[in-house]
Amino acid sequence: MCEDTHGIGRRALIVTGAATALTLGSVSFAAADGQDQGARKTATVSGTLPPGCPDFVYVPVEVPTGVRELKVSYTYDRPGVPAGTTGNALDIGLFDQHGTELGGKGFRGWSGGARTEFFVRADDATPGYIPGPVGAGTWYVALGPYTVASQGLSYELTITLTYGEPGTPVRPVYPPSRAKGRGRDWYRGDCHLHSWYSDGRRTPAEIAALARAAGLDFINSSEHNTHSSHAHWADQAGDDLLIMLGEEVTTRNGHVVALGTEPGTFVDWRYRARDNRFGRFAHQIHKAGGLVVPAHPHATCVGCAWKFGFGEADAVEVWNGPYTPDDEVALAAWDATLVASVRENRQWLPGMGNSDAHRDPDAVGSPQTVVLADDLSREAIQEGLRAGRSYIAESKNVTLSFTATGGRGERAGIGERLAVAPDTPVTVRLEASGVPRCTVRFVTDEGVLLTSDPLPVAGSGVVEWQTTPSYAAYVRAEIRHETAAGPVPGALAALTNPIFLGRPEK
Repeated sequence: MCEDTHGIGRRALIVTGAATALTLGSVSFAAADGQDQGARKTATVSGTLPPGCPDFVYVPVEVPTGVRELKVSYTYDRPGVPAGTTGNALDIGLFDQHGTELGGKGFRGWSGGARTEFFVRADDATPGYIPGPVGAGTWYVALGPYTVASQGLSYELTITLTYGEPGTPVRPVYPPSRAKGRGRDWYRGDCHLHSWYSDGRRTPAEIAALARAAGLDFINSSEHNTHSSHAHWADQAGDDLLIMLGEEVTTRNGHVVALGTEPGTFVDWRYRARDNRFGRFAHQIHKAGGLVVPAHPHATCVGCAWKFGFGEADAVEVWNGPYTPDDEVALAAWDATLVASVRENRQWLPGMGNSDAHRDPDAVGSPQTVVLADDLSREAIQEGLRAGRSYIAESKNVTLSFTATGGRGERAGIGERLAVAPDTPVTVRLEASGVPRCTVRFVTDEGVLLTSDPLPVAGSGVVEWQTTPSYAAYVRAEIRHETAAGPVPGALAALTNPIFLGRPEK
């Protein structure tokens, strides 16, 4: 049972299904009159959400004509809870008079749990929200009870309307889809970043400066469940930095980076895996020119583990921020998909790495994906990522060259196939720099088949290995830091996508 009190008595609503939505009783405001220009009117809404309440609860707000600005603030209780149980966490957002239907036609912003108040008007909005007129009709404050303590979650909303003439609407300006570039070359990028337009603490200008300092050629804006930052990156782009636009679609069953969508694209997140709706939104990302990249698929935070499968994915994030045990699990799970692709003779899924940086001391560009692309443009970078012509490096200091060569001089690089007979001798060669005292491991469909001695303190070295396609269907390289003791491998310094060996089966 969910209860709400709108200052007019208490009303109870019975709901079922945690992935459903609930709409509470509406809040109404008087129409504007000649005396109300610049006046403000406020209403307060309070209620309690029990454990098991729907994922999304909507509070309708009847907005009359003549409103210049809508502002919402909220609070909720955070009681102490027993160890090992979840406390209260309540996200918030806004939909306008176009409604809350899945797909987001009425979407006006989302701040999750990052802010306690927000506003929208024609000429401005709180970061995370979309400027635009406050049209007459039914608006909806969207509540997302992320976790609810056993004693329930009590909340209070304060909704304030300011009457008056609307300001001049803002015309969005977006960054260009191409930078100067160096022609066909290796370009460094970080495609999972958060600014103050969601739950980050950095401005776009600060992120762009850090990206340049990290040696990056491209970045991708990926705010949680909002595209509000898209119009705030144009003045940070330049000949030396391509800025792509996207979103981190943050569902209750995992997060996915929409990478390089058309400017202004919003992707809805209000569904779970059991609802069988992800395919629709993956198609929307592709239709908008973006890539579908499941993020941190084995992260341990509530709702973070990826449960939608990889059928629609273009790549997968196997390294997210500082290297941790869940990245090691993601790496092993990804390697299993490579084995399956060989067995079933189907398209393989490239891996990539991103920083997921939010605030200091999160390091932008650590890790970074280094992709071979024909140019520094959105389309060329996406094509390189989709083809797996890339490796992951912990910083700009790391540079790799990874090739396989056949007996007659046939040659293939990262993400490519060396199409030679099964018994053809193949030489696999890794050249690395910027990885002092690191160990190189060559990994195949059988497992780790070579582990090198530590590279010199100078950080540069070459490792070669001979094999045949019948022995190794693919080979990829891991460059790891020294580990103190025991069988657990050290943290990654770099990682390549595979080179496939042998002719594909018909």
